[in-house]
Order: sequence, then structure tokens, then C-alpha cells
Amino acid sequence: MAVTDDMIYGGLLVFSVVLGYFLKRIHGYRKKQYISSAIGVVIGLLVCRVHIFHSLLTATVNAIIIRLWPRYCHVISLVWCLGYIAFFRTTHYLGLPPVPPHCNAVQLILTLKLVGLAHEIHDTHVNEEEAKKNEGDEKISLKNKYQNVNPTVWEMFLYVYCYIGLLTGPYFKYRTYHDMLSEANMDNIDTAGPVLHKIKWVPLYAACFLIGGIFFSIQSVREEEFYEQPFWYRYIFMTPMFFLFRMRFYIAWTLAECMCIIAGLGAYPVLGKNKIGMGPTDYMGLEKAKSMAPEGIAYDFETVRNIDIHGCELSPTIRIGVRSWNTTVQFWLANTIYRRLPFKSGPLNVAITMSVSAYWHGIYSGYYLSFLTVPLCMVAEEIMQAAFRNGKSPRQQIIYDWFAWFFKMRWFDYMCMSFLLLTWQDTIRYWRSVYFSGHVIALLFICIGMYFKTKKTKGVQDHKRQISKNVKEE
Repeated sequence: MAVTDDMIYGGLLVFSVVLGYFLKRIHGYRKKQYISSAIGVVIGLLVCRVHIFHSLLTATVNAIIIRLWPRYCHVISLVWCLGYIAFFRTTHYLGLPPVPPHCNAVQLILTLKLVGLAHEIHDTHVNEEEAKKNEGDEKISLKNKYQNVNPTVWEMFLYVYCYIGLLTGPYFKYRTYHDMLSEANMDNIDTAGPVLHKIKWVPLYAACFLIGGIFFSIQSVREEEFYEQPFWYRYIFMTPMFFLFRMRFYIAWTLAECMCIIAGLGAYPVLGKNKIGMGPTDYMGLEKAKSMAPEGIAYDFETVRNIDIHGCELSPTIRIGVRSWNTTVQFWLANTIYRRLPFKSGPLNVAITMSVSAYWHGIYSGYYLSFLTVPLCMVAEEIMQAAFRNGKSPRQQIIYDWFAWFFKMRWFDYMCMSFLLLTWQDTIRYWRSVYFSGHVIALLFICIGMYFKTKKTKGVQDHKRQISKNVKEE
């Protein structure tokens, strides 16, 4: 039996989860740092071989950027790292050896880390300037204590090549990495319980993926025989493909989370009110936890939670569904792209952010066709919600949410086909065979929603005028 990419990924993930058990028990900042990065370098060499040069070059130039231009490093780093991806993915056109798939995964995660690190260092300078202007402010002082970073060039490389998340994520900040290495209470942090709670579902996801894969394959959509099938078959085919797509990533990201948890990465006291990707947000609560008895501190791993399966499966809107998927990357996109954009237009900012996400994923047209359909669907959802949900009774809102959930899943089915088919020709051919139903439904909902929203607004205004008239007559 041929060894597939999924088998290699799965094997490395399981191996990394096991390693975390031993890493957690290593004491000493430097010892743990060097061991975790040495393992990462070995994994990088195994999967990339000579192509590890790409990650070394990217990290080296990024370190130079940070050292030379600390105030503007976040912008320059973003341009450099995303720009290098274009070269990295087109080396075969230049007569250079093609990059293997696993090396592509390493470069993707490395890009997130390097750009994120530059933003952390830029934000550290901003925080320090804020602290100078507000000397004696306890909140700002604690923010600097628990958020700022100042790594050496060597420490930047050690962070980038830490084996945790090297191939699959989740993305974690340098500060999160630093806090894992310096955590003095690691022996009292329960990691076995959270890991078992998550990993117990992996066999179910794996069974669904393996059994479903016997009956459905994206390759069949590229064959002529598929388009001889009736419309209902072509349309329904999207649903099992998206189901298999979800199961595959549920397996990978659940194991990736377990890899972090068992090593103690992302463990913060619950009093810190931790958020995905960000880490602690209540620094006074975190300071309070640090003063408690070590055995009595409750911890969570919300910082490295990379998938909210409940949100993916049952959320009623595209917006919540997107936020529930690959959540640490969603944090990275929000923190480094969306919130830094100067535009006030929500849909425009979403479109730009989705474009960056598509570019990061790859150069295939299918990624752009998929991600750039998201803003259209979000606009349709928001208009329909304003027209039919807002101001309704709880029962009516529940009924609306179930209809919204149904169409949200159909939109994701539709966009998933583009993500899987990759090329412009294959995607457009399939979408044409289902009459561009995803786009048509979104446009139809926008028109219907606008009509009833306008009618609803007019009715409210007429009602207010009537009340005002009645008051005057009295």
C-alpha cells in the first residue's frame, strides 16, 4: 500500500503528541527551549530536506527586518513573508526543484509565526510608549508585563522551529511560547484530562472519513461521467464532500491541539480570561492567580483551541462558522490584517482579509473563488437577519436560525467544492453544472431582504408618526 500524505501527516502528529508528554516534564527554560527546537529542526529536515533553505532564508531576513526597523517591522515583515510565498510556490517555473507538500505546510506556519512576531515586537514598542505617558497606571503596567516581548535573534529562530505546530498549527504567539518555557507551575497543570476529553472523538472522525472516502471522491467531479448524472445528484454531491473535508481537518486539528496541551503550551490561569490566539486578556486576574497557591490555580487551554466543532456544525451564520474554523489562523488574520486596515467598510475589510487568507493558502484560483464568495454570503445573511430576525419573538428567532443554518451549510458545501477542485476550469465547470446556485441564492436573499427591510423600516416610521399624531391630538 502506498504511503499517502495524510498517513505521513497523521504519523508525525501522533509522534508529536507523544513527545509532548516528555517535554512537559523537562525543567529549565533553556533546556526545554533547545530540545523542542532541535526536534523541530529534525522534523523540518526530514520533510523538507534541502528545501528547508526557504524557511531559513525567510526567518533570517525577517530577523534583520525586526532589528533594523522595529517601529515598522510589522508592515515590512508582512510584505516580505507574503512576497516570498509567491516565489516559494513558483520555483518550478524558474527551473528549480519543486517544493514537496510537507515543506509547503512548514512555510505556511512559519509565515504566520514570523509576521505575528513582528507585530508583537511592534506592539511592544507601542505599549512601552503608552507606559511612559501613563506612569503609575497599574493596568498598563500589567499589560506590559504580560504582553511585551523582546527576543534575541537566536530566540526568534528557536521559536520558529519549535516542533509544536510546525506542520499543522495551531498558530501561537511568541509570548505564548515564552510563557510555556517559563511556567514554574507546570507540574500542577492537568494536561491528561483535557487531552483525553478531546482525543476521544478522533476515532469517530477517522471512521467517518475512511468510510465516506470509499463512496465519495473529489476526483470523480473531474470526470466526464459525473456531468452525465442528473442535477439533483450533482447538487447533493457537495454535501458529502464538505462532510469529508470537515472530518479530515477535525482529525488533524484535534491532534494538533492535543500536541499543544500535553506539552503545556497555551496553559494559562482561568482568571486571565484567555482568548483564542491572544492568551490572557484580564491581566489583573492573571496577576491575582500568580499570587495563589500553585495547587489551587485552575488552568485552561483556550489560547491554542484551533477548532470549535459545535460552532462549525451548528452555528446559524457564515460569520460564526468562519470564526469557528481554524480559529488561531482566524485570530492571526484578524490581528494582523483586519484590525489594522484603515478602511471603515466592513465588507471591504472582510474581502481584503479573505483575499490574504486565499493567498496564504495557495495560488490556485479555487481558493480565491471560495474565499471571495464569503463576503457576498455574509452580506446576504446580514440583510436577511435585519429583515426577518431582528425584533422578532424568541420562538420566531429560533425558527429563523434553523433556516439560516440550513442555507449556511449549503453555502459552505458550495464554497468547499471550489477549495477542493482548486483550478478555475474545474470549479467553474462544477458551479455551472449546479447553475451557480450559491451565488444565485445569495443575490436572491439580498434582493428579498432589501425589499422587506425597506418595507419594515417604512412600517416602523409610519407607526411612530401615527403615535406622534395621536399624542398631539390628545
